[in-house]
Amino acid sequence: MRKHVLLVLALGALAAVSVVGIATAAGGEGPVTVKVGNLELTANGGFTPKALSKTKQTPIELKAEGSVNEADGSHPPAVRELIIEGDKNAEVHVKGLPTCKSGQLQATDTAAAEKACGPALIGKGNVTAQVAFAEQKPIDVPTVLQLYNGGEKGGKITWYAHAYFSNPISGAIVTTVTITKHKHGRFGTLAVAKIPQITGGSGSTISFNLSILKLVKGINPISAKCTDGKLKVHVQAKFEDGTKAETEIVRACTPKK
Repeated sequence: MRKHVLLVLALGALAAVSVVGIATAAGGEGPVTVKVGNLELTANGGFTPKALSKTKQTPIELKAEGSVNEADGSHPPAVRELIIEGDKNAEVHVKGLPTCKSGQLQATDTAAAEKACGPALIGKGNVTAQVAFAEQKPIDVPTVLQLYNGGEKGGKITWYAHAYFSNPISGAIVTTVTITKHKHGRFGTLAVAKIPQITGGSGSTISFNLSILKLVKGINPISAKCTDGKLKVHVQAKFEDGTKAETEIVRACTPKK
């Protein structure tokens, strides 16, 4: 099943860090900052190797990072859903990978989640949530971010992102990402991430970094080919306050025989 190479750039969804406004980061590997009103988002990411076959899938490693904040220092709204259209020139490979169930990750800290689902771990990084309780100064809470393979069934791939917060808030946040085929021009896949509320809506993710492992149990989770020197992803975010926003991110690749 074909999946998009820049999925991880949109896996800010998994960390609830999302995209605001409309912008394109074409070619270069530097961060892109988008500003809409008081809200500012900075996103960055890429993949290696950059030189990819024009016709054959090449295993790649993906990395992404991002941050979101209000220019006046106030608490930003939380993202509840992220809809991702991915480049048709890439694939996700989950056949043969160990799987994990959502129930194995719920109400578990990081160590317990890895003990229960360690063989299904396909990505790791860090995430920081900001919690704003009434009449209190917002508090930043950093923790570990892990990505697990949930398997494929009926043409749908499922991934789970797990983050456990302890002090001053406590609990596990498990985000479900579903990935399906989606023929739409440049795009070939559709990924939808449903993001749970943090502390009943008082929390918003403000920064994250995430890497998709290049080799898991002898299998390369993501591969790509480079037909025209670029790979592209389109992202739409839906925020807690009803705001909808979208962007496109483009990264360059070098086609080779």
